[in-house]
Amino acid sequence: MDISLHPLQTAVHSSMGMAPAWRDPLGLMLASTGEGVFGVDLEGLCVFINPAGARMIGLEPQQVMGQNMHALTHHSHAHGSHYPLDDCPIYNAFRQGQPCRIDSEVFWRVDGSSFPVEYSSYPVFDQGQVRGAVVTFVDITERKRAQDALHQAKNELERRVAERTQALQTALQQLRELAAWSEAVREEERTRIAREVHDELGSLLVALKMDVGWLDKRLSEQAQRSADAAQTVRSAMRGKCQNMSRLIENAVVNVGRIITDLRPSILDHQGLWGALEWQAQEFVQSAEQKLKWCMEVNEQRVLPEPMAMAVFRIFQEMLSNVGRHARARTVDVDIVEREGWLHLSVEDDGCGASAQAFESAKAYGIMGMRERARHFGGQIDIDSQPGRGTRLRLSLPLPALPEAQP
Repeated sequence: MDISLHPLQTAVHSSMGMAPAWRDPLGLMLASTGEGVFGVDLEGLCVFINPAGARMIGLEPQQVMGQNMHALTHHSHAHGSHYPLDDCPIYNAFRQGQPCRIDSEVFWRVDGSSFPVEYSSYPVFDQGQVRGAVVTFVDITERKRAQDALHQAKNELERRVAERTQALQTALQQLRELAAWSEAVREEERTRIAREVHDELGSLLVALKMDVGWLDKRLSEQAQRSADAAQTVRSAMRGKCQNMSRLIENAVVNVGRIITDLRPSILDHQGLWGALEWQAQEFVQSAEQKLKWCMEVNEQRVLPEPMAMAVFRIFQEMLSNVGRHARARTVDVDIVEREGWLHLSVEDDGCGASAQAFESAKAYGIMGMRERARHFGGQIDIDSQPGRGTRLRLSLPLPALPEAQP
């Protein structure tokens, strides 16, 4: 690059005079560009500066002429520490003949404020000798602001991704624990039912078998007995038959209870609304608690079988929580249908608990209720405080009623 310094200076001066623009295109270009442009001699003194460059540092062009540009506008780093002249890339352009392009520094205004710049410094040659340098610079405040905003947005995005990833990992872990707990509960339920079948029904059937054997033996001996002895035997046989009838009745009751545990047939016989009331009455009777019952629903509405089963199981778990933890005297059940939603709440006057107890990773019953509700677009809300009881509420969107046929 072979540019004469003095012709550049003359061009700029001419652009400020009365010469026609077409006679001084270089001066016109320097005067009209939005970038700052200035030239320095070998001592670092300003030999020309265009209006845009002077305006950026808060001065008029004539106020800058002859001043040391490093001392005027490049004297300190962005954090305020001194910027040694020997380290200045602008001066190295003409001292070492090395052009540079920098976008990580600041220029200083005359009022003491600074602004980030991107600048280029190129040596100026005259007859093969370096005579100074030409510096172009532009205020990149908006670019830096955009970069900072982009960096902050990137950090925020990374933070959110990390949070979501952690939340997903936590949810997956909870899901695994819930699945393991559900399997353990199912296995425990199978074990309980098997034990009841063995202990209850097995013992009843053994007793029945013994009574039948006794009857068979007595019947075979009856022909050899006298009339009085036969009458005694008949009385004993009637007693055995009555005992067998009681055993059979107990077996029927036990079979019905086991079947109900496996699949609440009352849902098929009385529908969801009747099954909920029956379950509530059964619970308070066994728990010796007082029941407050309120149900305001369209009892002609029939929910799909999976949804009805989910509501019934959630209701059972709500009552089970009361029985296991609440130590309550009264249970208040409120079931209402409002604006296409079913709201079912179970409230007790028991000991209550903190919110952390219901959000614990080990609160599998609560997690199970929430998963059942979420499957049908519903939710479980919990309101509880230590010493003030607990209210569990299921909110579930109801399917639309079929239109009446004309």
